[in-house]
Amino acid sequence: MLKTTPLNAAHRELGARMVDFGGWDMPVNYGSQIEEHHAVRRDAGMFDVSHMLAIDVRGAGARDFLRRALANNTDKLRDPGRALYSCMLNDAGGVIDDLIAYFFADDNFRLVVNAGRAEQDLVWLASIKEQFHAAVELLPRRDLAMIAVQGPNARERVWQALPQTRAATAALPSFHATQSGELMLARTGYTGEDGFELILPAAGAEALWQQLIVCGVKPCGLGARDTLRLEAGMNLWGQDMDESVSPLDAGLAWTVDLLSPRDFVGKAALLAHPQRRELLGLLLAEKAGVLRGHQKVVTAKGGGEVTSGTFSPSLDRSIALARIPLGVEPGAPVQVCVRDKQLAAKVVRPPFVRNGKILVN
Repeated sequence: MLKTTPLNAAHRELGARMVDFGGWDMPVNYGSQIEEHHAVRRDAGMFDVSHMLAIDVRGAGARDFLRRALANNTDKLRDPGRALYSCMLNDAGGVIDDLIAYFFADDNFRLVVNAGRAEQDLVWLASIKEQFHAAVELLPRRDLAMIAVQGPNARERVWQALPQTRAATAALPSFHATQSGELMLARTGYTGEDGFELILPAAGAEALWQQLIVCGVKPCGLGARDTLRLEAGMNLWGQDMDESVSPLDAGLAWTVDLLSPRDFVGKAALLAHPQRRELLGLLLAEKAGVLRGHQKVVTAKGGGEVTSGTFSPSLDRSIALARIPLGVEPGAPVQVCVRDKQLAAKVVRPPFVRNGKILVN
């Protein structure tokens, strides 16, 4: 039996094409994936991301606990509402999951983790709590729903649907969150566009979803979410990283604090094994062919592999993220093995598209 979100009936009423996504019954599109993609880049679209899990970390030891558990440093979080992107690592330095941590008080944090990793994350966090005798509670909030509203007009549309939130969020900086009653509004996302991620009690999700539609926000499925995140150069766990891949080799060195004396799980392994590969972008030189995960990449410095690939609606050609040898510079020509052919591509530094602007050529 597939798990369902509080918006499952609403998706079906809209005629969504539903798929099994890691054990969840989720919409892949509502008709045209390309139109949904462009709606987010040009106007406003929304995604049901209620399959993801919010985990509240409460207690006097919350900050110290997360200093151990996260590769990024929660000491950066001093202003209430500020968010931090980080990985959780195993002892070998591989990525257990990536997440966003929101800080509200020294004894009150919220983590939002990936749906397919939620149960493993909870077990791992509990083991860290036990190991370090942390004075924290880990509260999985399965009573909540999440809607991501993204695009250049996303915030204005949310304010139309929820006019009472405008005053509290009009000046909200990027990568910050605030709470309005039982509603949390975070200026974060997974598309490379502005907008809000809304977390609210599940019972109110469908009414808000319908009100956002009335205000002109287009429902979008997982298909568009993937093309948007790849254009934005954002990693996906299970493709661009996993428990066997160091964040240093996954283009996430910027999220790892190796300089402070703070210790965290996986730090010793990262110090012992410096970066060996680099995650860069590929832009297919011709429109024929589509780049996909696991295709081999031939470079002047040796072999690499595509981790994520797709057709980019914004660029009208195929793009990819690929793990390739160190020393291959942006602009370098490479070959990608697509079926029985070697297709020419160029190395670029992601993102490909952000805030509606094409950043590569």
